[in-house]
Amino acid sequence: MSDNTVSAETRESFGKGAARKLRAAGKIPAVLYGHGTEPQHLTLPGHEVSLLVRRANAVLDLDIAGAKQLALVKDIQRDPVRQIIEHIDLIVVRRGEKVQVDVPVHLEGETFSGTSALLESATLALEVEATDIPERVVVDVEGLEDGTQVTAKDVTLPAGAALVTEPDTIVVVVSATAAAAGAEGESEAEPAESASAE
Repeated sequence: MSDNTVSAETRESFGKGAARKLRAAGKIPAVLYGHGTEPQHLTLPGHEVSLLVRRANAVLDLDIAGAKQLALVKDIQRDPVRQIIEHIDLIVVRRGEKVQVDVPVHLEGETFSGTSALLESATLALEVEATDIPERVVVDVEGLEDGTQVTAKDVTLPAGAALVTEPDTIVVVVSATAAAAGAEGESEAEPAESASAE
Protein backbone atom coordinates (compact mmCIF):
# COMPACT_ATOMS: atom_id res chain seq x y z
CA MET A 1 0.00 0.00 0.00
CA SER A 2 3.03 2.29 0.35
CA ASP A 3 2.80 3.38 -3.31
CA ASN A 4 -0.67 4.82 -2.50
CA THR A 5 0.52 6.92 0.47
CA VAL A 6 -0.73 10.49 0.21
CA SER A 7 0.12 13.39 2.51
CA ALA A 8 -3.15 15.15 3.30
CA GLU A 9 -3.63 18.46 5.08
CA THR A 10 -6.70 19.49 7.05
CA ARG A 11 -8.38 22.61 5.70
CA GLU A 12 -10.16 25.31 7.61
CA SER A 13 -11.44 27.48 4.75
CA PHE A 14 -14.51 26.41 2.79
CA GLY A 15 -16.70 27.66 -0.04
CA LYS A 16 -16.23 28.02 -3.78
CA GLY A 17 -13.63 30.77 -3.52
CA ALA A 18 -11.43 28.76 -1.15
CA ALA A 19 -11.77 25.65 -3.30
CA ARG A 20 -10.83 27.63 -6.42
CA LYS A 21 -7.67 28.91 -4.71
CA LEU A 22 -6.70 25.36 -3.72
CA ARG A 23 -7.16 24.06 -7.28
CA ALA A 24 -5.14 27.00 -8.63
CA ALA A 25 -2.33 25.89 -6.29
CA GLY A 26 -2.47 22.36 -7.73
CA LYS A 27 -4.39 20.87 -4.82
CA ILE A 28 -7.70 19.02 -4.55
CA PRO A 29 -10.31 19.65 -1.83
CA ALA A 30 -11.69 16.44 -0.30
CA VAL A 31 -13.90 15.24 2.53
CA LEU A 32 -13.32 12.05 4.55
CA TYR A 33 -16.20 10.43 6.44
CA GLY A 34 -17.56 7.10 7.67
CA HIS A 35 -17.44 4.71 10.64
CA GLY A 36 -19.27 7.26 12.76
CA THR A 37 -16.40 9.74 12.56
CA GLU A 38 -16.86 13.48 12.14
CA PRO A 39 -16.31 14.48 8.49
CA GLN A 40 -12.76 15.73 7.94
CA HIS A 41 -12.15 18.40 5.30
CA LEU A 42 -8.82 17.75 3.63
CA THR A 43 -6.50 19.08 0.95
CA LEU A 44 -4.79 16.51 -1.30
CA PRO A 45 -1.81 16.94 -3.69
CA GLY A 46 -3.41 17.31 -7.13
CA HIS A 47 -1.03 15.63 -9.58
CA GLU A 48 -0.21 12.68 -7.33
CA VAL A 49 -3.86 11.93 -6.52
CA SER A 50 -4.98 12.39 -10.15
CA LEU A 51 -2.66 9.50 -11.12
CA LEU A 52 -3.81 7.27 -8.24
CA VAL A 53 -7.55 7.68 -8.93
CA ARG A 54 -7.29 6.67 -12.58
CA ARG A 55 -8.21 3.15 -11.54
CA ALA A 56 -11.71 2.49 -10.21
CA ASN A 57 -12.16 2.11 -6.44
CA ALA A 58 -8.72 3.43 -5.53
CA VAL A 59 -7.75 3.07 -1.87
CA LEU A 60 -5.48 5.82 -0.54
CA ASP A 61 -3.17 5.47 2.46
CA LEU A 62 -3.61 8.94 3.93
CA ASP A 63 -1.08 10.60 6.20
CA ILE A 64 -3.00 13.34 8.02
CA ALA A 65 -0.55 15.26 10.22
CA GLY A 66 1.24 12.01 11.06
CA ALA A 67 -1.95 9.96 11.60
CA LYS A 68 -2.44 7.09 9.12
CA GLN A 69 -5.88 6.41 7.66
CA LEU A 70 -7.04 4.17 4.83
CA ALA A 71 -9.67 5.75 2.60
CA LEU A 72 -11.70 4.45 -0.34
CA VAL A 73 -12.39 6.92 -3.16
CA LYS A 74 -16.20 7.02 -3.25
CA ASP A 75 -16.95 9.89 -5.61
CA ILE A 76 -14.96 12.21 -7.87
CA GLN A 77 -16.47 15.48 -9.10
CA ARG A 78 -14.86 16.79 -12.28
CA ASP A 79 -15.21 19.99 -14.26
CA PRO A 80 -17.46 18.89 -17.16
CA VAL A 81 -15.43 20.86 -19.71
CA ARG A 82 -11.80 20.72 -18.54
CA GLN A 83 -12.16 17.35 -16.76
CA ILE A 84 -10.00 18.52 -13.86
CA ILE A 85 -10.88 17.07 -10.45
CA GLU A 86 -12.90 19.59 -8.42
CA HIS A 87 -13.60 17.52 -5.29
CA ILE A 88 -13.18 13.98 -3.94
CA ASP A 89 -15.36 12.12 -1.42
CA LEU A 90 -13.44 9.56 0.65
CA ILE A 91 -14.79 6.86 2.98
CA VAL A 92 -12.89 5.63 6.04
CA VAL A 93 -11.98 1.93 5.66
CA ARG A 94 -10.03 -0.46 7.83
CA ARG A 95 -7.67 -3.27 6.90
CA GLY A 96 -9.55 -6.56 6.64
CA GLU A 97 -12.90 -4.76 6.38
CA LYS A 98 -15.27 -5.83 3.59
CA VAL A 99 -16.69 -3.13 1.32
CA GLN A 100 -19.17 -3.15 -1.55
CA VAL A 101 -17.83 -1.67 -4.79
CA ASP A 102 -18.73 -1.60 -8.49
CA VAL A 103 -15.90 -3.27 -10.43
CA PRO A 104 -15.53 -2.73 -14.22
CA VAL A 105 -16.12 -5.73 -16.52
CA HIS A 106 -13.44 -6.42 -19.15
CA LEU A 107 -13.99 -8.75 -22.13
CA GLU A 108 -11.22 -11.00 -23.43
CA GLY A 109 -11.07 -13.29 -26.47
CA GLU A 110 -12.87 -13.46 -29.83
CA THR A 111 -16.42 -14.75 -30.20
CA PHE A 112 -17.38 -17.27 -32.90
CA SER A 113 -16.86 -16.03 -36.48
CA GLY A 114 -19.64 -13.67 -37.62
CA THR A 115 -20.72 -12.72 -34.11
CA SER A 116 -19.85 -10.01 -31.62
CA ALA A 117 -20.10 -9.67 -27.84
CA LEU A 118 -22.33 -6.92 -26.45
CA LEU A 119 -21.54 -5.77 -22.92
CA GLU A 120 -24.89 -5.39 -21.12
CA SER A 121 -23.47 -4.66 -17.64
CA ALA A 122 -20.33 -2.50 -17.57
CA THR A 123 -19.75 -3.18 -13.85
CA LEU A 124 -20.50 -5.87 -11.25
CA ALA A 125 -21.17 -5.08 -7.60
CA LEU A 126 -18.83 -7.14 -5.42
CA GLU A 127 -18.08 -7.44 -1.73
CA VAL A 128 -14.32 -7.54 -1.22
CA GLU A 129 -11.66 -6.62 1.31
CA ALA A 130 -10.98 -2.88 1.26
CA THR A 131 -7.25 -3.44 0.72
CA ASP A 132 -7.75 -6.05 -2.02
CA ILE A 133 -10.21 -4.49 -4.49
CA PRO A 134 -9.75 -5.97 -8.00
CA GLU A 135 -9.08 -3.50 -10.79
CA ARG A 136 -11.49 -5.36 -13.08
CA VAL A 137 -13.44 -8.58 -13.61
CA VAL A 138 -12.52 -10.51 -16.75
CA VAL A 139 -15.11 -12.34 -18.88
CA ASP A 140 -13.66 -14.74 -21.48
CA VAL A 141 -15.84 -14.72 -24.63
CA GLU A 142 -13.49 -16.89 -26.71
CA GLY A 143 -15.49 -19.02 -29.20
CA LEU A 144 -18.92 -18.15 -27.78
CA GLU A 145 -21.70 -18.58 -30.36
CA ASP A 146 -24.73 -16.53 -31.39
CA GLY A 147 -27.37 -16.36 -28.66
CA THR A 148 -25.00 -17.12 -25.78
CA GLN A 149 -25.74 -15.13 -22.63
CA VAL A 150 -23.27 -14.73 -19.78
CA THR A 151 -24.96 -13.89 -16.47
CA ALA A 152 -23.36 -12.50 -13.32
CA LYS A 153 -23.32 -15.94 -11.66
CA ASP A 154 -21.32 -17.34 -14.65
CA VAL A 155 -18.48 -14.84 -14.15
CA THR A 156 -15.32 -16.11 -12.44
CA LEU A 157 -14.69 -13.74 -9.56
CA PRO A 158 -11.29 -12.87 -8.08
CA ALA A 159 -10.30 -14.80 -4.94
CA GLY A 160 -12.07 -13.53 -1.83
CA ALA A 161 -14.75 -11.62 -3.78
CA ALA A 162 -18.49 -12.24 -3.28
CA LEU A 163 -21.15 -11.29 -5.84
CA VAL A 164 -23.61 -8.58 -4.77
CA THR A 165 -25.21 -8.01 -8.20
CA GLU A 166 -28.30 -10.19 -8.82
CA PRO A 167 -26.94 -13.58 -10.05
CA ASP A 168 -29.27 -13.64 -13.11
CA THR A 169 -28.21 -10.18 -14.32
CA ILE A 170 -27.11 -10.47 -17.98
CA VAL A 171 -23.52 -9.29 -18.37
CA VAL A 172 -22.71 -10.26 -21.99
CA VAL A 173 -24.85 -11.25 -25.00
CA VAL A 174 -23.31 -12.77 -28.13
CA SER A 175 -25.15 -11.75 -31.28
CA ALA A 176 -24.77 -12.40 -34.99
CA THR A 177 -27.12 -9.55 -35.90
CA ALA A 178 -24.82 -6.92 -34.38
CA ALA A 179 -21.88 -8.21 -36.44
CA ALA A 180 -24.05 -8.41 -39.59
CA ALA A 181 -25.39 -4.88 -39.09
CA GLY A 182 -21.83 -3.62 -38.82
CA ALA A 183 -20.89 -5.35 -42.10
CA GLU A 184 -23.99 -3.97 -43.88
CA GLY A 185 -23.17 -0.46 -42.73
CA GLU A 186 -19.69 -0.76 -44.23
CA SER A 187 -20.98 -1.95 -47.61
CA GLU A 188 -23.61 0.81 -47.77
CA ALA A 189 -20.92 3.37 -47.06
CA GLU A 190 -19.12 2.53 -50.34
CA PRO A 191 -20.00 5.13 -53.02
CA ALA A 192 -21.86 3.79 -56.09
CA GLU A 193 -19.89 4.37 -59.27
CA SER A 194 -21.85 5.88 -62.17
CA ALA A 195 -20.95 4.27 -65.50
CA SER A 196 -21.13 6.64 -68.44
CA ALA A 197 -19.99 5.03 -71.69
CA GLU A 198 -20.13 8.21 -73.77
